[in-house]
Amino acid sequence: MSVVSDTVRVAQPGSAIGQSVRDSLVVAQRNLIRMSRIPEMVIFGLIQPIMFVVLFSYVFGGSMTIAGSNDPGRYREFLMAGIFAQTVTFATAGAGAGIADDMHKGLIDRFRSLPMARGAVLTGRTFADLVQTALTLLVLAVVALLVGWRTHTNAGEVLGAFGLLLLTGYAFTWIGALIGLSVRTPEAATSGGLIWLFPVTFVSNAFVDTGQMTPWLRHVADWNPFSATVQACRELFGNPGVSQSDAWPMQHPVWASMIYSIAIIVIFRTLAVRKYRSATA
Repeated sequence: MSVVSDTVRVAQPGSAIGQSVRDSLVVAQRNLIRMSRIPEMVIFGLIQPIMFVVLFSYVFGGSMTIAGSNDPGRYREFLMAGIFAQTVTFATAGAGAGIADDMHKGLIDRFRSLPMARGAVLTGRTFADLVQTALTLLVLAVVALLVGWRTHTNAGEVLGAFGLLLLTGYAFTWIGALIGLSVRTPEAATSGGLIWLFPVTFVSNAFVDTGQMTPWLRHVADWNPFSATVQACRELFGNPGVSQSDAWPMQHPVWASMIYSIAIIVIFRTLAVRKYRSATA
């Protein structure tokens, strides 16, 4: 806390945007220091996606048909884009729980007493969560390589896929921020952050070919923002994808993923900052 207050106190006056950026970076630093002092937060965040990789690869791999093939290795390549996307979106629950915990302890009210930009507390928190998500993706990619996942495109496209994943993860953390500000306890924020994520991630193209779904359910899955990111990553990784679909997000998944993510950031950041001002007033 002293790091935050001292830095804010000595911050030089400037434009509103400059102050907001400085304050956001200070809050992000505070959250990253806190994460480094509680390593179990990072460790437990890594265990779940690694378990998903191993379980889906070896338990379901031989029973899934992808492009007419039951080859487990082919399913692993199909699967990983979905696991990566699921991992970045599930960070929503942690973001919500962290903000709810800060509110519950009165820390947010202490931030409000400082001469800092109103949205900096939430922006700093989401930046810190983005750094943790990037670390999780790095470890998960190493595990995926160990179980047989491979890319078949150039380095630029692979990095572009991970960039899209981070953008999607950052967008979803703003949903988590709004949830964290809307509930009274961290436990409620965790539950509220997960309960809607399961239908979003499973009614999608992440784990199965949507061509095997009933027509109405496939339509929902094809227009799911989560599906756009998964499909975009498969294209950029050069991994096998789902059956051809006429839905625009599946025809242009990279553009769809970016549009969806930017729209989510704009909408939910606005709502979260507004909620922050009223919830802690």
